[in-house]
Amino acid sequence: MAKMSQKWFIYAANRFVVRFNEGGLDHLLDRRLPPGRVPFLTEEQQEMRQLVLTTTPVDVGWGISSSWNTRILQSYIQQTYGVSMSREGIQKLLHRLRLSWTRPTDKLVKGDPVLQVAFEKELEFIKKRSFVRHRQK
Repeated sequence: MAKMSQKWFIYAANRFVVRFNEGGLDHLLDRRLPPGRVPFLTEEQQEMRQLVLTTTPVDVGWGISSSWNTRILQSYIQQTYGVSMSREGIQKLLHRLRLSWTRPTDKLVKGDPVLQVAFEKELEFIKKRSFVRHRQK
């Protein structure tokens, strides 16, 4: 086993020397990866990241949902760009864009601050009262 790894090391070191001699440090550090598959969406179309981060489907006139999901994005991509993608493909795209799914949180945007303060005071009073009752038993 040691002989095999030693041969591999010599082979790899030799390749690095040859590459350096062919074109210097730039050629040595140049990593050409295979091109891979052509993406379904162009770079411009992949700017969907900003759309998902800054808007909701309601904001862009796409349904009544308050958060994006793969089903909504699938129909949005189909209608907007004319590209048919699977939901799994959209999940992978979102992952490449460094987006992950989180459960939406409810947020009372139009809550009355005065009523909220009153509720918090009442809640504290209830907590204290139940704590006193619990200690008396």
